[in-house]
Amino acid sequence: MSGKKKRKLKLLSDTIANSKRGETEVKNDNLELQTWSDLPAELLEIIMCSLALDDNVRASVVCKSWNSVANAVRVVNQSPWLMYFPKFGQWYEFYDPVQRKTYSLEFSELNGSRVCYTKDGWLLLYRPRTDRVFFFNPFTREIIKMPRFEMTYQIVAFSCAPTSPDCVLFTVKHVSPTVVAISTCHPGATEWTTVNYQNRLPFVSSIWNKLVFCNGLFYCLSLTGWLGVFDPSERTWSVLSVPPPKCPENFFAKNWWKGKFMTEQEGDVIVIYTCSSENPIIFKLDQTLMEWEELKTLDGATLFASFLSSHSRTDLSGIMRNSIYFSKVRFYGKRCVSFSLDDYRYYPRKQWHDWGEQDPFESIWIEPPKDFSGFT
Repeated sequence: MSGKKKRKLKLLSDTIANSKRGETEVKNDNLELQTWSDLPAELLEIIMCSLALDDNVRASVVCKSWNSVANAVRVVNQSPWLMYFPKFGQWYEFYDPVQRKTYSLEFSELNGSRVCYTKDGWLLLYRPRTDRVFFFNPFTREIIKMPRFEMTYQIVAFSCAPTSPDCVLFTVKHVSPTVVAISTCHPGATEWTTVNYQNRLPFVSSIWNKLVFCNGLFYCLSLTGWLGVFDPSERTWSVLSVPPPKCPENFFAKNWWKGKFMTEQEGDVIVIYTCSSENPIIFKLDQTLMEWEELKTLDGATLFASFLSSHSRTDLSGIMRNSIYFSKVRFYGKRCVSFSLDDYRYYPRKQWHDWGEQDPFESIWIEPPKDFSGFT
């Protein structure tokens, strides 16, 4: 090969090598220029969701992108915890769906009692053997006794924490298709007050009914979907002429009445219907038109459904928003069964539940304390 050709080949080889070195240097420069603000939004959201509130606030000042994601997933309200009542023994478990952690506490004072309702971090319990009714705060261990009252198959609820002067207990019992017996009481009272009321429409009451306190009124959903309303200040009762929520025919299967839940969401009465593997249907009571409106979204809110009382929350972490969390935990206590209205599916996939198989007194959602650092 001539010297001229060798020089040309060497020149070409040097050019290619220099070009490759230049590309490598550019790539290295680009890598060096990348910062924490370049993290993908999906990865950043996962990280932010696992942070406590104070850490979330600190992370939000790193840069604009971190601030945007941190605010989007920031937990302003606390999620309820799922409290389990043991069939035997005195140890009670609390499951936190945010941290996916379980805490255990021993309560000998609850022996022989069953849960009736929960609100504002308080439990309402009943001892069938002695007809004893009492409030119990599992986080302060405070007990407030109520007058004895025989509760057979009726449901009971209360308006607010028993430490409030506005606290009212309410229970309704089926006497006949057109008559109900309503009993009320309040902390400090010496006895319950019971009055029979005539219904304009048939109203069947049982333990499978649903109760919620909303805008100063007790709303009670009957087995067949009719809505009774009791005003504790005026002591009036009426069954609203609102047709029951409309569900597909395949919803009316075995144990369909057990898969209903009701809660209050920012002044609205919300009802959830479930049936085996079918997707849940959510209804809101339109108090102007007096009809049930089907909801396709919760506008970012989260519902927590259990047999005896259900709750709603806003401003929870991004992955929990616009979802329904049920009182069932799968995968050895690591994952709560939920339904996402964004993805329109259950999580974990195909983990729906036949509520007819679950003991209604097995678990209930309850508001946790603000400081639970001492829990183990």
